[in-house]
Amino acid sequence: MPLHAGDRLPDATFRTLTPDGVKTLTTADVFAGRKIVLFAVPAAFSPTCSKTHLPGYVSHHDAIKAGGVDEIVCVSANDVWVLDAWAREHGAVGKVLMLSDGNLEFTRAAGMELDATVVGEGFRSQRYAAQVDDGVVTEIKVDEKPWLAEASSATSICHL
Repeated sequence: MPLHAGDRLPDATFRTLTPDGVKTLTTADVFAGRKIVLFAVPAAFSPTCSKTHLPGYVSHHDAIKAGGVDEIVCVSANDVWVLDAWAREHGAVGKVLMLSDGNLEFTRAAGMELDATVVGEGFRSQRYAAQVDDGVVTEIKVDEKPWLAEASSATSICHL
């Protein structure tokens, strides 16, 4: 069953690339005791993800943080190297924490899996965004059409 407001995020592990190499983080490491804006993308470097979704969070970073958010987090099935290159290309380094969910451990446990096999892309994450407070979803918006980033945009989920 997909995530809803009031749900606690599932326990999972993610990977991120740091200056010291690949680091594994748990759901608790990222979300416990913190206010997070979480957004998920089907694929880094895809047109919608690169033209509107990630850039919206980068351009609104300061306003989002000024609203009391501790961190902006992006989850994707891509590997850490792809996510790092994508972050660098879009000026997201230091603004958006990129978390690789390469095995879809988090995505499946959250009920947010997208079957993109019909277009040859395998299984991915749905495009969504959520406000998360201490690991509990307080608001979530899912795009019905994964090729659009409307409901899950920074301006929508952060009410900018």
